[in-house]
Amino acid sequence: MNRPELITSVAGMQEASRKTRGRGTIGLVPTMGALHEGHLSLVRAAREICDSVVVSIFVNPAQFGPHEDFERYPRALQSDVDQLEREGVASVFAPSVEEMYPDGESTFIEVSGVGDRLDGRSRPGHFRGVATVVAKLFNIVMPDLAFFGQKDAAQVAVLRAMVRDLNFPLKLMICPTVRERDGLALSSRNRYLTDAQRAQARVLYRALLAAQTEAVGGARDAAELRGVMLHELEREPGVRIDYAEVVDPDTLLPVEDIGRGVLLAVAAWVGKTRLIDNLLLPEMRERS
Repeated sequence: MNRPELITSVAGMQEASRKTRGRGTIGLVPTMGALHEGHLSLVRAAREICDSVVVSIFVNPAQFGPHEDFERYPRALQSDVDQLEREGVASVFAPSVEEMYPDGESTFIEVSGVGDRLDGRSRPGHFRGVATVVAKLFNIVMPDLAFFGQKDAAQVAVLRAMVRDLNFPLKLMICPTVRERDGLALSSRNRYLTDAQRAQARVLYRALLAAQTEAVGGARDAAELRGVMLHELEREPGVRIDYAEVVDPDTLLPVEDIGRGVLLAVAAWVGKTRLIDNLLLPEMRERS
C-alpha cells in the first residue's frame, strides 16, 4: 500500500481536496490522534463507501479547559501514520496549532442550547472549541461524508445541529462505539489508567447495562433508570461521578418517559482521568 500523503498546511489540504473531488467522494475522519481500534473502525467505515479517505490529526487546544490535559494528551503522529498506511488512507491532515489558529483569529461557532448540556455543562466552552474546529475541517477538506463515533454522543448532537443550521453540504455518519472485551469503551485517555483504575472504569458500562436491563424489563420512568445508573456508579470506590442522565439523543434534554427512545449517558473521573460512555435505547412499546 502507498504511504498516506502527509499534509500540514491548510492551503495544501484544500488543493489536494480540489483535485480529489473530481474523482469521487471524499470521506473525512476527524481525530486528535493517538489512534486506537475505535478510530480505525471509522476509517474502515469510510473506506467502504468513499472513494478517498482523509484522516485529520489535530489536538485542538480550543476544546480543552484551563486545567485539563491538553499538554499531556497523547501524541503519536508517526505511529498513527503507520496504522493509517495499513488501512489504505489517502491523506493525513496534521496541521500545527498556528496553522489552524493564526494570530488575530477571532471567529468561533457556538451551538447554544444543546452545546451547553452534558459535557457542555461540565466543560464550559468545550463544544465551542469542537464546533469551531470541525467547521474549519469541513471547509478545509470539503468532504462529502464525515465519520464520528457514537461514544461521543453529546458531540454528535452538537455537530448534527451545526451541520443543519449552517447548511454544510455533507452527511454525518455515526458509527457504533467500539469496546474492549470487558466492555470499556475505547478512548485515547484509557492510556492514563493504571491496571487498577481500568478495572474501576468498567463501572461506567455496567451502569448503562443495568439501566438497559431495567428498561427491557418494562421500566419506563427516566428517573428510575437514572437512579439505577447512579446506584451502580456509587458502588465503585475511587470513581467520582460527573453525571448520569437519561436524555433525548438530539436535544440532550432530560426526558420523563423513555418510550420513544432515549440516550443513557454517564461521565465520571477514575483517578484524574475523565471518561464518558453511553447507550442508545430504541423506542419501546408498552407491554400489553
